Amino acid sequence: MSAPMTGAARIADFAAATFADGVPDHVLEAAQLHLLDAIGVGFASASLPENAGWAAAAAAGSASLLSGGTAEAGAAAMINGALIHALEYDDTHIGSVVHGSAVAAPLALAVAQLAPASGRDLMLAYIVAWEVAIRIGLAAPGAFQARGFQVTSVGGAIGAAAAAGQIISLDRARATSAIGIAGGQASGTLAFLADGAMSKALNPGWAARTGIEAARLAAAGMTGPASILESGFGVMTSFAGDASGLAAALDGLGQDWQLPQAAFKLYPCCHYIHPFLEAIEQAMAEGLRADDLVSLTAFVPPPAAPLICEPWARRQAPISGYDGKWGLAYAMALMLVDGRVDVDSFTSHPRADVVAVAQRMTWAPMPDHGFPRRFAARIEGMGKKGPFKAALHQVLGAPDRPVNTAAIRAKFASNATRRFEAMRVAQLEEAILGLVSAPDIAALGRLL
Repeated sequence: MSAPMTGAARIADFAAATFADGVPDHVLEAAQLHLLDAIGVGFASASLPENAGWAAAAAAGSASLLSGGTAEAGAAAMINGALIHALEYDDTHIGSVVHGSAVAAPLALAVAQLAPASGRDLMLAYIVAWEVAIRIGLAAPGAFQARGFQVTSVGGAIGAAAAAGQIISLDRARATSAIGIAGGQASGTLAFLADGAMSKALNPGWAARTGIEAARLAAAGMTGPASILESGFGVMTSFAGDASGLAAALDGLGQDWQLPQAAFKLYPCCHYIHPFLEAIEQAMAEGLRADDLVSLTAFVPPPAAPLICEPWARRQAPISGYDGKWGLAYAMALMLVDGRVDVDSFTSHPRADVVAVAQRMTWAPMPDHGFPRRFAARIEGMGKKGPFKAALHQVLGAPDRPVNTAAIRAKFASNATRRFEAMRVAQLEEAILGLVSAPDIAALGRLL
């Protein structure tokens, strides 16, 4: 009786089949919009002085950088991934809590320029990286985060290697080895929470780079463990403490496509905060103003609390603007004071007027929260005119509360015009949305 196929081999077979057979139209259409969104977010991130200089750390090469210029392929993937993730404005697959585009977009762009490859190949690499990363997260929902790891970076490295292996035409054995190599080097912790360090942005970029390097090493003859996912010292046991859900999570690869279920983000802060910002907007629509607020309690899903509630004093008065992206109280106060939360909301040092409002807020655990299948929120409070409350069952942008194509294109234009004039933005949008029929990606590279 033959041994069961390993997770890495199953993923390698899925990636090869995807490149051979393509994907359903609705998957491709969703991927085009998510890629457009991710690149636009990267442009906006590169417009901030504190991020624009990161490219100086990249070795010279010919792969495009979203901040301008070029770099070596692995380094470009790393920097572009960090730029896309740095604003906390990049998309999320809610059930797996995977920020897929921050890995998949820089990976696909860099490795397609390395090969070189067609626009179709770029799009398929993007889809493969996303789908695989989601499955790793779904194999143990919430378990990676509970142990201090970001599943985006761990699962992302696996997906990146699977995608890169197809672009550079690895055979089945070497494609499996690439996944094994990537899994052995995957990491990405949540330690940034201790002091709001910016290095959290690097997690998906490093995963993208790991995928490229793993594929190149496998092409050069290095072997990687085929049982990297399920073995006693493998990814699932080491990072999530549980490999039992892996086989079931991989079962739907190639039939049950997850990318179209990914949620677009409408505010540049931790996704767990978004439904609370919507709840604040509901209360404001009923007449609540910052000056009227006496007290507010936010009811938070306990698994989300370590990121956005603890320690509460710092979530009211963050260390920096960047740290404020995980400050539930600070972000809600921003919405109350300014009537908006956008890219510029977190570019300055935390403001005293906003902190003063945040310090009138507290939090409590939310029962029956449904996290991570849904990102829910509930607020209750007292204003000078009386009590108020608001609740959200699911965040806007999720598949069961979708935003339309026009809204995503408008977000891209708003982000991209922070770096380019309107004509270039329109050309970039056309090139990205038309990639699947492009014989190569030279035109996109020139626009970048």
